[in-house]
Amino acid sequence: MERNLEAEIDALRAQVEALAEYAGLAKGAKEETDAEEEHPHVGHVEKMPGMHPDPAIMSVLSRLEDACGQSHDTGRLAYMGVFSSGGRQSTWIQYDVSADKLLGLIRNGSAERVLACIGSNDRLNILLAVLKAPRTVAQLVEECGYSSTGQVYHHLRSLIAADMLEEESRGYYVVRPDRVQGILMLLAGIKDMLDPEQ
Repeated sequence: MERNLEAEIDALRAQVEALAEYAGLAKGAKEETDAEEEHPHVGHVEKMPGMHPDPAIMSVLSRLEDACGQSHDTGRLAYMGVFSSGGRQSTWIQYDVSADKLLGLIRNGSAERVLACIGSNDRLNILLAVLKAPRTVAQLVEECGYSSTGQVYHHLRSLIAADMLEEESRGYYVVRPDRVQGILMLLAGIKDMLDPEQ
């Protein structure tokens, strides 16, 4: 009896395709069932899959959820960014920051001291101008609308005492490189408070 190899191959191909289709349907049904089940927990933390389309971001979130649940902290954070202006650049990555330690800044008074220092519109305007590029006192008087250098020096002293600004050579003031991220992250937090839907 002569074998028809082409027919056998076609029959096998059809069987493989049918099995693949069945496996795909079975996998899809399992994923739907899994999605309907409660999210898994790590300690007191409920895992939240699918919050962002980027798998790399979801991987970071998953590791933060695991660390938070295992340590029994109230939360864990990660943040990163880059800021480049006026010929200066700050780039940062903070990973696995304990929310409990951040909340401790309220208890020990550190948060109040920083917010009191930069909490005036005049100081925020100076910070904005100096974030854009190094500025002299004369430039700050002109750009920020002050009537005298004394007003600028008054605010500069407070910002320097709080380690926000420093004087470079030739009388130019700059935001300390290690403070740029904090200022921008504080503004990001304010934005979140003003627009919680985003």
